[in-house]
Amino acid sequence: MKKLDLKFNARAIHAGSRPCPVTGAHIGPIYRTSTFVMDNVEQAIRISQGEEEGYSYGRFGNPTETELEEKMAALENGERALATASGMAAITTTLMTFLKNGDHLIAGDIIYGCTYGLIRDVLTKFGIEVTFVDTSDLKNIEKAVQPNTKVIYLETPCNPVLKLADIQGAAQIAHNSGASLIVDSTFATPYLQNPLDLGADLVVHSATKYLGGHGDIVGGIIVGSKETIAGIRDPHLQFFGGIISPGDAFLIIRGLKTLGIRMKSHCENAQKVAEFLEAHPMVEKVYYPGLPSHPQHELARRQMRGFGGMMSFDVRGGFAGGKTVMNNVRMISLATSLGCIDSLIQHSPSMSHFTMSKEEREKVSIMEGQVRLSVGIEEAENTITDLENALAEVKKVVG
Repeated sequence: MKKLDLKFNARAIHAGSRPCPVTGAHIGPIYRTSTFVMDNVEQAIRISQGEEEGYSYGRFGNPTETELEEKMAALENGERALATASGMAAITTTLMTFLKNGDHLIAGDIIYGCTYGLIRDVLTKFGIEVTFVDTSDLKNIEKAVQPNTKVIYLETPCNPVLKLADIQGAAQIAHNSGASLIVDSTFATPYLQNPLDLGADLVVHSATKYLGGHGDIVGGIIVGSKETIAGIRDPHLQFFGGIISPGDAFLIIRGLKTLGIRMKSHCENAQKVAEFLEAHPMVEKVYYPGLPSHPQHELARRQMRGFGGMMSFDVRGGFAGGKTVMNNVRMISLATSLGCIDSLIQHSPSMSHFTMSKEEREKVSIMEGQVRLSVGIEEAENTITDLENALAEVKKVVG
């Protein structure tokens, strides 16, 4: 009999899924409960001490959560996964597991604004040393390493200017120095890249975005080795309490089943939109790794299986130009999130990256007229027409 080697879509549908053990229902139930009944005190002791698999209390685990975690571990080629209440809960819990007073963290200088704020304003309160570097150049990472460096943290592609980091090269630097590499792969999803296969120790996701895909949940995911995930779950996630709700876990499970076909459409549409924008006279620059003009286009081709649905672009006229675009789109929604089936647009300086000062933003190419676009699965022609009409208004404003 041939080995059943499940491809991506098959894993997304079947990994972790099992029918209801009581009714045989094809789709497993949402276990909406805070606590679990055990057979006797002896079993309660074995479960609480980790000697027996089982559930005792919602903050320690839930069967719906387990299905999601098994599915994500399979998609990221990891041993274990951990679901959390949000992407920030995943990031915070992970960093607080790995770092303590006196440790040093190297982080990308272009990352999600709230992650930047967490590292700059919160972790430093606990005596954790931080160095922000341009992680698109491995030499910058290598130069920043100190004897007390414990974590290298990066996003690739990064939010919002779509720079990439060489995951394999960064992993080698981390491991040579005794540090761990943590990669936020939210923009790429496991459909486009698997950081663990390239040497990363952990991969984190905001499941709110592409994994859920429909803009109706908030959640986070951490994937890594069995030992590492166990150390994050107990005691850190249990004590911090940033657990995912069973209802949200169920919706992410449902979203993951169509992740492959959604991402294929996101990628195809985004390529067309990026090419349109790059040729438009009211657009000064487009940040999209699928364009040959992107400085890391070749790295994207090697490291990713597609270029994703995210891009940013600088509109002529600075903030006035960018505002004009965002106020004049009709199908595209002005919203601060991304990764939904419908197209979303935002002003990164005042929305996702408001925690950074103007000087900090401009240093990393987040300009005042910059617009971030999450291209949905609508027909690309409609998205392009909407942008074309909005950009025509820019010409009236800035000339």
